[in-house]
Amino acid sequence: MTLLGDRQQLSYIAAQAADARVNVELETEGMTLNIGPQHPATHGTLRIIARLDGEQVVWAEPSAGYMHRGYEKLTEVRTFPQVTALVNRIDWLGSFANEVPFILAAEKIMGIEATPRAQHIRTILFELSRIANVSLFLGDLGVQLGAVTPVFFAFRDREYVLNLIEAATGGRFHPNFDRIGGLKDDLPAGFIDETRSVMKKLRNFCDEIENLLFGNEIFQSRTRGIGVIPKEVALQYGLSGANLRASGVDWDLRRDQKIAMAWDKVDWKVITHPDGDSFARCWVRLQEVRESTRIVDQLLDTIPGGPVMVKVPKIIKVPEGEAWVSTENPLGEMGYYVVSKNDQGPFRVKIRSASFNNISIVPWVLKGVYVPDIITILASLYFILGDIDR
Repeated sequence: MTLLGDRQQLSYIAAQAADARVNVELETEGMTLNIGPQHPATHGTLRIIARLDGEQVVWAEPSAGYMHRGYEKLTEVRTFPQVTALVNRIDWLGSFANEVPFILAAEKIMGIEATPRAQHIRTILFELSRIANVSLFLGDLGVQLGAVTPVFFAFRDREYVLNLIEAATGGRFHPNFDRIGGLKDDLPAGFIDETRSVMKKLRNFCDEIENLLFGNEIFQSRTRGIGVIPKEVALQYGLSGANLRASGVDWDLRRDQKIAMAWDKVDWKVITHPDGDSFARCWVRLQEVRESTRIVDQLLDTIPGGPVMVKVPKIIKVPEGEAWVSTENPLGEMGYYVVSKNDQGPFRVKIRSASFNNISIVPWVLKGVYVPDIITILASLYFILGDIDR
């Protein structure tokens, strides 16, 4: 190359460097990104308003209310037995579990308990609802990262669980099966043997998902160290369920409170993880499906005989009083504060839904993350919009 050519090249490089210095010094205007009000990662209709600096989130705020259906007010114009048809639609993927704490609250005011057989069957159906709920989460998790295959595994094996729920209750998605004093019916013939077979299939499903998704290096790079929620912060924001246990908090209402259910009759473990990141939240849920299959198997071996209902009036009138009952639902702590005025329906009902409290952490956990990580973090928190806009 000639001397003139060398000088021209050096001049060109110097000009590019000067342009780069100017670009660095210029301040770029922030951008507001609307995620929603519809997005597949939210399992319903939610809007996240995120303020960006380049590709980094400066602040983010969830905007709920697009699906609000006024459950708490609707309970005031329903009889107590009719309320279960409403509340099992709150978290629609684990609907039977929604019925249980409300019925337990009504029974607490009345001073009655379901029969031992009904308590066992309630617990079995509760855990089947958990398995159906979380197994779909595990499959859908891959879709948020561009992996379509896992969701087909999830839909395949969740059908087996829904078949069991439908066989016992007559309802596939919304059973409306729990009753004050017990259950609508006893278990159908063949239910116990079929449930044992399905539990084996679900354990195989967990192994498949662990190999296919959790062992994938892309999945790990997108979730490990992403969206970390320390233990102290999780407690301050009132997180519950797997989101809390994934931050290392050993807390599970199935073990830590005494209610008229059968969790204390079997041997199982509360799963925790110390990391508090997106991977930990997903991993805890995977292990909890395995634990739920263990709980169901043990309960099937120990179902007591007897009726599934205690004697209650044909037209139920709950005496004056109030009660609070919460349970460890698939998405976290779900509770009902029920006030009765000696009537056929509640006077007031306050619902504490798990998802509503769990998304309170969104502004904190999304601050400083990059745009692609928003979706994985939201997916790992796992909320259902009916459980927020109740």
